This record gives sequence, structure tokens and C-alpha cells, in this order.
Amino acid sequence: MTRQEIVTKIKQGKLMAIVRLKEQSKVSVFVDKLVAAKVKVLEITSNTPGYLEEITNARRRYADNSILIGAGTVTDVEIAKKSIASGAQFLVTPNTNPEVVTIAHQNEIPVVMGALTPTEICTAANHNADIIKLFPAGAMGLDYFKSIKGPLNNIDFFVVGGIDLSNVEEWMSAGASGVGLGSVLTNCIESDGSSESLERTVRAFFEKVNK
Repeated sequence: MTRQEIVTKIKQGKLMAIVRLKEQSKVSVFVDKLVAAKVKVLEITSNTPGYLEEITNARRRYADNSILIGAGTVTDVEIAKKSIASGAQFLVTPNTNPEVVTIAHQNEIPVVMGALTPTEICTAANHNADIIKLFPAGAMGLDYFKSIKGPLNNIDFFVVGGIDLSNVEEWMSAGASGVGLGSVLTNCIESDGSSESLERTVRAFFEKVNK
């Protein structure tokens, strides 16, 4: 797929699952459960043990491109290069690092770039980041996002951090293009180990983000 096709698929999905786990042995199981729950876009973070191997494994299992597998917590160029080499289809950063965009775009890979302040957001956008990840969104709150979205209404934002079922509709109504979900999904599995809670939670999020 081209970079633009991947970006389009991310935006259409509206929901990005963040796979951040302490044990590598649990990664593939969680990824498969997310896919079974109809998640189409997910990132495996660089602070998950064995993340490069797990990105490669996931790409192999879903080689038909029905699922997008990205790398998360890509804070610098070295992580970006290793993630791309492992097969990551997109990169997600927590910080604003234009060099990551440069290396990614050289490889036809889109970047969801973390930014918080107006300066960071504009810096990321001016360096052609494909989507802006407002992070940590919940720490700043909806009023902050609305203030940012006013003058920067031409920018596509995915909001990450503190998003749950009680507030996701408000974020989407305020102009978010999508959401990134981490612990709210991980906790579903860690609570009882079953897939039912995860599937219910994902279904509820999809209903709300697609209203």
C-alpha cells in the first residue's frame, strides 16, 4: 500500500489500539484478540519487550493488509529505522521529531506525530506529519482541544491519553478525527483473561466514534 492509502485507512478506522505490554509472550495473543474484536489499526510500542519481532510476526500473520500494524513510541530516528525494517506500516510518536517524518516518508511510511502545544502541532504539520496525535489529550482537557482546533481546524487530530467510553463522544464532537486507546483495552484482558470484555468495549467505542 502507498503512504496515502495507509493514512486513509487509519482515518477511516478512527480507532487505533495501543499494544504496550510488559511481557513479550502476551503480545501476539493480545494482537489476535484485538483483531478478533474488529480492530483494524494497532501499534506495538517500542517499550514493549521484543516489539520488533512482534511487529514482524504480526505482519506475517496479517500479510493480506486487512490489518495495519504500526510501531508506537517512536521517539527517535534509530527506533524509526528499526521499526520500518521490521515491517511497521506506520509510525506513532509521543513527541515532535521532524527527523522521524523524514526517514519515514523516504520509505513511504506515514507518521502519526505526537504534539501538544500550538508550536509543536504546527511544527509537525509543517514537516508533513500525516496525522497529529494530541498527547496527552486528557491531561489538557476538552476545552484546550477546542481552543486548539479553532485556529487549526485544517489539521487531522487523533486524541490519545485519558480517552474512555464516558468522554469519547465529546472528543469526537469537538473535532477529533480518531482516538488512540491503550490501557482501557489492555485492562479488559488483564481483568479476567477473556475476550468477551474486550469485544464489548471495542464495539462500544466503535458505536460512539462513528455516531
